[in-house]
Amino acid sequence: MIAVNDLSIQFGKRILFQEVNMKFTSGNCYGIIGANGAGKSTFLKLLSGDLESTRGNVQLGAGERLSVLRQNHNEYNDFTVLNTVLIGHARLWEVMHEKDALYAKTEFTDEDGLKASELEGMFADMDGWNAESNAASLLSGLGIKEELHDKLMSELSGKQKVKVLLAQALFGKPDNLLLDEPTNDLDLETVNWLENYLANFENTVLVVSHDRHFLDTICTHIVDIDFSRVQMFSGNYSFWYESSQLALQQLQNQNKKAEERKKELMEFIQRFSANASKSKQTTSRKKMIEKLNIEEIKPSTRKYPAIIFTPEREPGNQILDVVDLSKKVGDSLLFSQLSFSLQKDDKVVFLSRDTRAMTALFEILKGHEKPDSGSFTWGQTILKAYLPLEYDELFQKDITLMDWLAQFSDDTTEVYLRGFLGKMLFSGEEVYKKANVLSGGEKVRCMIARMMTRNANVMLLDTPTNHLDLESIQAFNNTLIKFKGNILMSSHDHAFIQTVCNRIIEIGPNGMIDKLMDYDDYISDEKIRQQRSELYK
Repeated sequence: MIAVNDLSIQFGKRILFQEVNMKFTSGNCYGIIGANGAGKSTFLKLLSGDLESTRGNVQLGAGERLSVLRQNHNEYNDFTVLNTVLIGHARLWEVMHEKDALYAKTEFTDEDGLKASELEGMFADMDGWNAESNAASLLSGLGIKEELHDKLMSELSGKQKVKVLLAQALFGKPDNLLLDEPTNDLDLETVNWLENYLANFENTVLVVSHDRHFLDTICTHIVDIDFSRVQMFSGNYSFWYESSQLALQQLQNQNKKAEERKKELMEFIQRFSANASKSKQTTSRKKMIEKLNIEEIKPSTRKYPAIIFTPEREPGNQILDVVDLSKKVGDSLLFSQLSFSLQKDDKVVFLSRDTRAMTALFEILKGHEKPDSGSFTWGQTILKAYLPLEYDELFQKDITLMDWLAQFSDDTTEVYLRGFLGKMLFSGEEVYKKANVLSGGEKVRCMIARMMTRNANVMLLDTPTNHLDLESIQAFNNTLIKFKGNILMSSHDHAFIQTVCNRIIEIGPNGMIDKLMDYDDYISDEKIRQQRSELYK
């Protein structure tokens, strides 16, 4: 249990939030959401004690332990992988060292014996005898193979370190668990493992994430940080989003009578509850929807970008033919004998355990790289818009956003360019902001504005949700669902894939899998799971 009492934080004259009073209780998972800069990570740091509040305090339940997902990936470079996980239970780690120091003494006194007996009792109470096997089990579940457990952290890759630090946070089943963007740099299989783990976690969890499927799967409540306020709502992210949109529509329609609005809200709750009960991700403890009431439903003050793709023409019958495409990077074979044809209305997600494979494929299809073998042909009617994985080089010039967008547009009039920048939330004087000082999220929004000017009928999207906040992700997602052209994309966002794509192509060194089906069915099919393992042997 975590109790927050009159909590306020401000930096200089800027107030992030104030007078926050709420309790986070055992058996529940709370998703912390808010626009970029609203204070989500700051809120978690206040709860963990890593940051001091301006006013108020945070209290844990008596004798309870709190665990935090650490962000410094090099903090434990001198420790072995297994020991890094064990350090996650600070008191157990301390007792283990005290025991070792006692037993290493050359002269063992009666007093030492009493102390050792006391430590052994504490060690047993904390399940110390199973500590190493429990830590190893967590590591294996997160995809860290046993041969890595005794290696130093300094020998691991960045993505492997992320998984070890996640295992550290989970180790020992802490009473209170704080996770800031835990799915970053995780592959889809590991995210699925973590979803299942947390959905069955019996203690208190608070999590910041931009992954909507992840929040929907694990959360019983949403904590919204918006305009210096922190509010708690029952239900998962989808319920919060859909209900806030419904409440906004009702607010805009003042002609409706109160009784009609109330009836509409009640019908919404009943419909959402029915859908949630059928969800594959629903667990026995996720029954909060049944307790929802209409007083909790309020409109959000968030701004959503207006992402609108308008194809100049409909694609013809020939869209894309790929024949025996292969690509290596150094000694690594990314994919081989890749062959497929794109049909009308195909919206394809490309999957691979090696993310370099998708990027290499998109760069080849866009003509930026050459394949080692094979060929591809685009149809005559195709006009492409591309969102690459790396685009920082496009933002090096000391020019305004207006001048930046003008580089890629046939129409360079101010009204035309302002229209696209405005849709991406750059309004007023913001259009004169310099391109070389933009944040990651602002750069992506500029890249999307650039895509909108293309009037393309085929989208190539390499991990399109990187750096975007939940509002931009939701707007992007909604647009791609309605897009009247073809999409080729890679993504780590489960909801993005499931709602947009109708075809899945997984590529690896030993061939490919090509299925016309949705993502949930693809990852749950046992036969396909066996085929997938063959791709990477």
